Amino acid sequence: MLRKTTFALAAATLLGSFTLSVGTVSAAPVPVSGLQTGQSDVTQVRMMHGDRMMMKKRVMLKRMMHRRMLRKRIMHRM
Repeated sequence: MLRKTTFALAAATLLGSFTLSVGTVSAAPVPVSGLQTGQSDVTQVRMMHGDRMMMKKRVMLKRMMHRRMLRKRIMHRM
């Protein structure tokens, strides 16, 4: 039991140090020269009110359907 715990702790430490050594990871493409320029191909877009409401509506619909499914399952057991 102690060997497994020690091994798990060593593995977690190794993985933690590896992730710290990698540094920041970006989704932006890196130019061929390997140096990033000031201009980026990634554009940031602000979410508009209508988009936010559409996402909220979709989440609420999913919850409602899930509750309905659970209710049917419970009623079916009785």
